[in-house]
Amino acid sequence: MDIVFDPVTIVEVGPRDGLQNEPKTIKLDEKVRLINLLSTSGLKQIEVGSFVNPKMVPQMADSGLVFSKITRRPGISYSALVPNLNGYEQAKKCSPDAIAIFCSASESFSKANLNASIDESFMRISQFISLAKKDDILVRGYVSCVTDCPFEGPVPASNVAKVVAKLREFNCYEISLGDTLGKGSPGAVDKMIDNVLNEVSVEVLAGHFHDTSGLALENIQVSLERGIRVFDTAVGGLGGCPFAPGAPGNVATELVLKYVQGKGFKTGVNMEIIMQAAKLARDMRHV
Repeated sequence: MDIVFDPVTIVEVGPRDGLQNEPKTIKLDEKVRLINLLSTSGLKQIEVGSFVNPKMVPQMADSGLVFSKITRRPGISYSALVPNLNGYEQAKKCSPDAIAIFCSASESFSKANLNASIDESFMRISQFISLAKKDDILVRGYVSCVTDCPFEGPVPASNVAKVVAKLREFNCYEISLGDTLGKGSPGAVDKMIDNVLNEVSVEVLAGHFHDTSGLALENIQVSLERGIRVFDTAVGGLGGCPFAPGAPGNVATELVLKYVQGKGFKTGVNMEIIMQAAKLARDMRHV
């Protein structure tokens, strides 16, 4: 299949999705230093933190302080993950450029991750989505378990399409398709995208792949062939979901940059700075 070489956008999720599962407490100043370094790399979207229950995800308990201390640069969208109305109200105090909302294509994972069914998670989102529009805050959507669930196994592609359609109704400017376990095969990813494209145009889609099974780059290739040009990555390969057993490691920013640039895509991101940030991220984990 011929590929159109439009620019590829990298959404850096390391400071949030990457760090949230780290067992060692990462110091506030280290998080700020990492984000400030990433802000000099040419990235246009950085996920700073999340306003979830700190008892459930203690690593993100200081997200408000992180927002207050980072040096924001013009042209960069600094976003926060928001699970409910209370989280939205907390996030709003930090003036994020965008918020991310999330739901699952698997009922079992939704209940494990959100303590709510898929429909109940939509109800929670509906409580604050209109406020975001009124406050002129952009909304990005995440769909987890788009190919496999840690509790149910393979997830029907039609389920993913239904969730994506609902997120589009919430006026998400972008919807990120998450292979939460990193077990999705290229064939499963292709089938899933095929179903999703019956509901939305490819321009609003992003890929979010974990490299648990070493298939992230192959799945990114399938996504590129399908026309997706936005990918979530975590510098240094940080990350994993605390509610998904066996799902360590978002695909590394530096790995994806090398891959897509080698394919002829422009990203506008400075590899040298990303490599510095990757070292910093790895050092944060092991000190």
